[in-house]
Amino acid sequence: MTVVIHSATKVDADGQLEDFWVAFTGTTIAAAGVGNGWHGWSTAANAEVINARGRWLTPGFIDVHSHGGGGHAFDRDADGITAALAAHRAHGTTRSIVSLVSNTRESLTTNLALIATLAESDPLVLGSHLEGPYLALSRRGAHNPEFLKAPDRDEVRDLVDAARGSLRQVTIAPELPGALEIIDQLVDADVVVAIGHTEADFDLAREAFDRGASLLTHGFEAMPGIGHREPGPVTAALVDPRVALELVLDGVQVHPEVARIAFYAAPQRIVLVTDAMSAPGSSLTQDAALRSAIFDSGVDPVLAVRAVTASPARALKLDETLGYLAPGFAADAVLLDAGWNVEQVWAAGSRV
Repeated sequence: MTVVIHSATKVDADGQLEDFWVAFTGTTIAAAGVGNGWHGWSTAANAEVINARGRWLTPGFIDVHSHGGGGHAFDRDADGITAALAAHRAHGTTRSIVSLVSNTRESLTTNLALIATLAESDPLVLGSHLEGPYLALSRRGAHNPEFLKAPDRDEVRDLVDAARGSLRQVTIAPELPGALEIIDQLVDADVVVAIGHTEADFDLAREAFDRGASLLTHGFEAMPGIGHREPGPVTAALVDPRVALELVLDGVQVHPEVARIAFYAAPQRIVLVTDAMSAPGSSLTQDAALRSAIFDSGVDPVLAVRAVTASPARALKLDETLGYLAPGFAADAVLLDAGWNVEQVWAAGSRV
């Protein structure tokens, strides 16, 4: 089936375009442009044609850090994961990382294998994220202190193996014994290493980034802040062009003016995440984070959209197939009204 969306105001990391159209055939974008070029695609058999005049069209949102949503948690069972993902997809998130909180080795191994199986059958599931158990006790946040520990090389190998190639990201506190060597191990396994839940100072964070860590887990939270004499891990990430920074923009976790500063300092490296939990009615969704960036922090819409599309794709090394409304990219798109509220969502060419 062919899907044609025309007369939209397109916003993606390449910029903003009026009178934009895009055509999907199957799971990828077949063609895109401005003007009337869509007419030829609209005559295809069973073509669905959507007039998007007066509305925004963006790539599908990507969430690299979420623990559940809609009353369901990611660390319980397959049905719970599926239900939570459905809640986020309705709000524009077309590709998701399934994040797991600190737990026992056995529980993490079981859940990693479960997520691997889901990812094999559902391309919208990008894989898993271990947020722990290798975190600082003093910066644990909501993590159960009973499960926190220093990393062990054999355990990390077993966790990577259990994920069967689907472990995308691991958050680690680099000050823990042996943590820097574990960063080497994870980078060699092609896993994105994030620094978070840490007491690391500027120099240690910079050393972790030099070892290959390339992401800061929910920046400003569960880590030292920016001091005029002790710049801390946030500054180390902001000044390093190799590093992306997660931000949770729910109006509480990060002040809008702090978010504005972060976007100013690293405009193409901010990654908005929900860090959502299972609680119904109170979990952040990516469309709400996008609106917060635009309306509360005054971020340019192109940069705000980048932070939920191309920047997370780049952080995961998937920006050759995800994050843009251009031919050859995944047929993931979100249609939003003038107030940036989600109206329609397509993922892999199908309406969600």
